Amino acid sequence: MKAEYVISNTDWKKCPDTQLPEYAFIGRSNVGKSSLINMLTNQKGLAKTSAKPGKTLLINHFKVEDSWFIVDLPGYGYARIGKTGLEKLQKLINGYILNRKQLTCLMLLIDSRHEPQKIDLEFMEMLATNGIPFAIIFTKLDKLSTRQWQNNLKAYKARLEQDWEELPPIFATSAEKGIGREEILNYINDINNSLKNGDE
Repeated sequence: MKAEYVISNTDWKKCPDTQLPEYAFIGRSNVGKSSLINMLTNQKGLAKTSAKPGKTLLINHFKVEDSWFIVDLPGYGYARIGKTGLEKLQKLINGYILNRKQLTCLMLLIDSRHEPQKIDLEFMEMLATNGIPFAIIFTKLDKLSTRQWQNNLKAYKARLEQDWEELPPIFATSAEKGIGREEILNYINDINNSLKNGDE
């Protein structure tokens, strides 16, 4: 798969001026975002992975197959950058999500080892309120037994069903083992094809 780094920005207004669809990846710090992007594109060093949370503080654009973009957004909820840093980050993330017309679907990453977190649930609520299409991607399945992660996902869905009539698309992945790659890429391709057909 051809994928290349294009540009990094601290402001959504400076993002590439194209009409190509964008699939933005976001999640709490250390959720495994860079590893997942590298797994999807089959390029180990495309997105920089870091053991330190809060490393991505930019909007990073990667062009895939010359026809769509993966957008790597900063992780949220990392307290160590201080109040001013957090406000700046919030502004950056919301600026892109709420204003970027090319945003086709937001991929919200959730660590499959944890119970539903308030910060994630509030983030989903914000997306729904603003009519932002999103999918949920559970990460790090390899850290759990099959039974454990299936139970965790089941519990998570049950929690979401308390607030949602209809759940967004949900994917289960392991960047380590390549699990979920095909499903996510098929989902993106289906959307891209329907966009193309809609344009004609």
